[in-house]
Amino acid sequence: MKGYTYILLCSDGSYYTGSTIDLEKRLLEHQNGMGANYTIKRLPVELVYYEEYQRIDEAFYREKQIQGWSRKKKEALIKGELDDLHFMAECKNGTHFKNYGKEKGEG
Repeated sequence: MKGYTYILLCSDGSYYTGSTIDLEKRLLEHQNGMGANYTIKRLPVELVYYEEYQRIDEAFYREKQIQGWSRKKKEALIKGELDDLHFMAECKNGTHFKNYGKEKGEG
């Protein structure tokens, strides 16, 4: 069964990420106040991004992945800025292998 992952822009400027087997029907549900509790309080909503998958479980997995992202990373995805997206996905903490030795003045 085909599935979709989607991102909505809510009236308060926040993003909502979801997944469904029928994108058109789900958008109507959101707009008519029958969607998620989150969007009901933030109507109207606007579809700003979606991805199509062969199976709903793949779409659900992607939904959960995107939900864990920062706002900036979601916006890079929405804008199609894939280079920025990859950069934002890199680990930037002090223990990351790219940073190894830099703290000791070796790089």
